[in-house]
Amino acid sequence: MRTKNLIIFGTRPEAIKMAPLVQEFKANAENFETKVCVTAQHREMLDQVLEFFEIIPDFDLNLMKPGQNLYDLTADIIVQLKEVLEEFQPDYVYVHGDTTTTMAGSIASFYSGAKVCHVEAGLRTFNKRSPFPEEVNRQVTGRIADVHFAPTSTSKENLLQENIAKESIVITGNTVIDALLGSVEKVNENPSQLIKELQKELGEQEVVLVTGHRRENHGAGFERICKALKQIAEQKPQVMIVYPVHLNPKVQEPVNRILGDIQNIKLIDPLAYQDFIWLMNRSKLIITDSGGVQEEAPSLGKPVLVMRDTTERPEAVEVGTVILVGTDTDKIINETLDLLNNESRFEEMSKLHNPYGDGEACKRIVTHIRNLEQ
Repeated sequence: MRTKNLIIFGTRPEAIKMAPLVQEFKANAENFETKVCVTAQHREMLDQVLEFFEIIPDFDLNLMKPGQNLYDLTADIIVQLKEVLEEFQPDYVYVHGDTTTTMAGSIASFYSGAKVCHVEAGLRTFNKRSPFPEEVNRQVTGRIADVHFAPTSTSKENLLQENIAKESIVITGNTVIDALLGSVEKVNENPSQLIKELQKELGEQEVVLVTGHRRENHGAGFERICKALKQIAEQKPQVMIVYPVHLNPKVQEPVNRILGDIQNIKLIDPLAYQDFIWLMNRSKLIITDSGGVQEEAPSLGKPVLVMRDTTERPEAVEVGTVILVGTDTDKIINETLDLLNNESRFEEMSKLHNPYGDGEACKRIVTHIRNLEQ
């Protein structure tokens, strides 16, 4: 009898990181019956990733609402997953990382009696307000999970310190590297129309890629970030800053107001996953507050400046592939200009080993579950 797996996710980053796991389980169909449930906590950006990876969800809760809040979203996920879990009755449920879908999905799965597998387990800042609400989402999921797929030894150590049973933790590397390495070639072979247009427009210019969206940076933080980008653009007119601007109005307003009229800053709509991979690969360096980009960019040899005061991914800071700059205007300016001007420092940083994996994480996860079931 085949083991029944339910893979749950709701946002674009989760979809990217879970897509290769879906594919790996489906490639082992003789051992596993695998179904996908999306909450659609994010709708449009999620759908782009599903299309790119050719994944058709078996269950689509379609929960995204205008102006949704954490209270309603959490309740809706738990209530609507009840029906899915009762219908499919999975042996194992897989949730990823730190989203509201992850936390609520783990609670619902625990109620159903399924074993909960936490992919990308054990990341911690130990500050429940930063990132908010992600740090608490991770810790709640960590208390519930039966199997913890930790990307690094640091993540495993965090879990051991929280008295998680050693035998329930498996170090796998990060599935985002599986997704990235499997996608770069596909993107280069079949570039989208947008990529072709950007190739033509950018020519040989050096590119600094910027992404920013986190709640803790809304308000004064984004004001400082934008002021830093404006000064960098003024001091390096030959460099093009490309900024796919998050759809949240709290991001859109300061970005458009402060950066909208600067010639060498290109503000564009959020990119499909494949277009973003291409732009990461085309960039010289990246300024971001994204957790996923901190993991992906080193595999492409791109230095990363992280606009956060804390990170649950300390391995990259320790190795030197990323630098924490927070939302400090001067730090963002100084570190960016130094990397653009100091070729030897740039070369050293871009050649460092990525601590987050080798692209084999999903194989390790599938092997472990198969061994548990034998």
